[in-house]
Amino acid sequence: MKFRRVPAALPLLLLALAAAGRAAEPIKLGEIESLTGKEAAFGQSSHRGIQMAVDEINARGGVLGRPLVIVVEDNQSRPGDSATITKKLVGRDKVVAVLNGGTSSTCLECAPICQTARIPFVATTATAPEVTEKRDYVFRTCFIDPFQGAVLAKFARTTLHAKRIALLTSVSASYSVGLSRVFRERVAALGGEIAIEQKYAEGDKDFRAQLTAIKAINPDAIAATGFYTEAALICKQARELGLTVPIFGGDGWEAPELIEIGGAAVNDTFYASHYSSESTEPAVREFVAKFRARFGGDTPDSMAPLAYDATLIIAEAIARAGTTEGPKLRDALAATKDFPGVTGRTTIDAQRNASKSAIILTVKNGHTQFVETIDP
Repeated sequence: MKFRRVPAALPLLLLALAAAGRAAEPIKLGEIESLTGKEAAFGQSSHRGIQMAVDEINARGGVLGRPLVIVVEDNQSRPGDSATITKKLVGRDKVVAVLNGGTSSTCLECAPICQTARIPFVATTATAPEVTEKRDYVFRTCFIDPFQGAVLAKFARTTLHAKRIALLTSVSASYSVGLSRVFRERVAALGGEIAIEQKYAEGDKDFRAQLTAIKAINPDAIAATGFYTEAALICKQARELGLTVPIFGGDGWEAPELIEIGGAAVNDTFYASHYSSESTEPAVREFVAKFRARFGGDTPDSMAPLAYDATLIIAEAIARAGTTEGPKLRDALAATKDFPGVTGRTTIDAQRNASKSAIILTVKNGHTQFVETIDP
């Protein structure tokens, strides 16, 4: 039997080709969104922000010489689906990090699974403190409810000059329950009072009984801490019942559907947000212009830039870590300081939360307008 001599350079060439193949292998990020169902406005907006960020990163050569790929999954706004999806993303798809632009309830399904798998999880819009508590692989890029609750209380007392406030809480949403709790405490600390608290569940359509009880005690303002669909209906029914006092809420109000459903009834209402598309900051102006050019003239709400910033923060952390290995990527994310983004400069604190400002928006003639900024 004759053997051919292998050229001495061939093993080195094969190693170089294998290394090049590995270098070109995509870096996979998992994305869980409510692309359909009652929270679709949140998911679709967040997904657009992530799409923009990934395309820009790849146009610059990717990260570590490798392109980013997003594995997108729709939880259909259904409780329980996010947990199943997360297991698939980390177990089968082998993503190196997971993003979720959904509510605190959906993020609470994902967080423990990523923690166990030692895969970083980044919540872009979940504001409930318990999302990141006791989980060192779980981060967020938005402010948290203790800060947002304090912002709303300060706004109610100092800007609206409301002393006796009615509170509407969605008892089926972790976000609303947590926000109401902090708001209640901060209003009392500022010398105001919750004159009455009424409760409802996500998906409810008729709030007339709660609003009739509120009208009977004649409050100075109404705080509704749930999400945009119910908030819009609350505003409509409140105005139909003759309640003319200011109505306001948290960032869960922010979606085009608030105005589509509420119509004229949401004029002169207020809600907290993470950024204003009307800002003159160069980063905001550039982002809004690119978003409108790409998505048929639509103006981005805060969900899109929060998700955009989160994707860039993950990419930058991968670059600093020099690897996609879970523990090292986790350490790099935890070390994020003063990252310049569309929603402001983001620093990840010791609890893996983002320290950043909040703003108050109002609705005027079917459009949102900036009211004020409140800093941490």
